[in-house]
Amino acid sequence: MGVKDEGGSDDTCRAISENAAYREAYELLADALKQFPKEMWQYKPGPDRWSIHEIIVHITDSEANSYIRCRRFIAETGKPVMAYDENRWADLLNYHGQNPEDALELFRLLRRMSHRLIKDLPDAVWSNTVDHPENGIMTMEDWLSVYTHHVPEHIQQMQATHAAWLAERKGQRPDPDTSLFKFSEK
Repeated sequence: MGVKDEGGSDDTCRAISENAAYREAYELLADALKQFPKEMWQYKPGPDRWSIHEIIVHITDSEANSYIRCRRFIAETGKPVMAYDENRWADLLNYHGQNPEDALELFRLLRRMSHRLIKDLPDAVWSNTVDHPENGIMTMEDWLSVYTHHVPEHIQQMQATHAAWLAERKGQRPDPDTSLFKFSEK
């Protein structure tokens, strides 16, 4: 994958770009959250949609899984990794009752630790694999791509949730289908 090699190949350039975006995810998330008033973080655009508060806690739980998966790629290549039911976690782990600031801090630390681990990995490690019960065989390159895009995708979800909240405040009926992710999609 060539994360530290700047030789100029398309794969190398993509890897360097993804690694930078991966590293900067916390700052991207923290900046994005500034646009949403905290008074609306508990707002759900529909019964099967997540609030911004729930999304924040989900991002952190996902990052905790990512942290373990990353290490599995490096130290136990070819082994299975755990899948989890994110909607069940949100419900049974009472995401609304968890502290979003603590979740953000944990996300920041987990992402920083993983980035420090991967930034100087030899090229050969990026082709290491794990067996994911839902996605099948994944390479470490796949892992980096998934988690590089995870936060930006959820920021879009937050923006749609915010738009629904604003529409409701104006007396309009928000369209829950525009708020992206449904609980039932898993």
